[in-house]
Amino acid sequence: MSFQVMLQQLTTGFGSTLVIFFLTLLFSLPLGMVVYFGRVSRFKPLSWIVKAYISIMRGTPLMLQLLLWYFGPFYLWGMNIGGYKFTAIILGCSLNYAAYFAEIYRSGIESIPSGQYEAAQLLGYNKSQTFFKIVFPLLKPIMSTTLILNALAFWNDFLLPLLMVNSNNKTKTLVLAAYTFVGQMNTKWNYALTAMVLTVVPSIIVFILLQKYIVEDAEQQEEINTTDRKILI
Repeated sequence: MSFQVMLQQLTTGFGSTLVIFFLTLLFSLPLGMVVYFGRVSRFKPLSWIVKAYISIMRGTPLMLQLLLWYFGPFYLWGMNIGGYKFTAIILGCSLNYAAYFAEIYRSGIESIPSGQYEAAQLLGYNKSQTFFKIVFPLLKPIMSTTLILNALAFWNDFLLPLLMVNSNNKTKTLVLAAYTFVGQMNTKWNYALTAMVLTVVPSIIVFILLQKYIVEDAEQQEEINTTDRKILI
């Protein structure tokens, strides 16, 4: 195997990882906001249903949920699941991440001092203006931190892609592409170690470029805690 072939496999894995990650975020971020609104709804039946959904999604393993979305259509409706695997991954990951994002939205919004809402009332803002002009911008550091940490976890995940997308070379993630150089009988260490280094480099670059948002989130949380302590005193 030549170095060019190794780079081609890693490039394909890199593309598959980005597609799965960005599609998951594309669906889970807005869906998480919808779930949050259902979670805090004054209509109690809806709120109870959404709470149960969040508890199930956060309390059960993601692998179990993906298996349910993958094999469920076959056993329930007899659907052919041959080409359904990638769709099941996006669907399962999006619904799972949406439950986590909904709780992140809720914790971030509830941590905003009441003075912000009072200032919005003095400015004559209605509820939607208050949310999009004051509340939502304050969530940016929290969301940025969450996206960075989720991106690193998603990028380095090995077991989940191994079980779900390992059968097709076109859908293998970057970590799986690097793992192809390791075998039971023979391991090509020169390619394997090079692939491992190339796999880690993008996540380090992303973290270095976006680490300021983690610092901003920590500083914002510290300011909120300081304000709360002053109010209690």
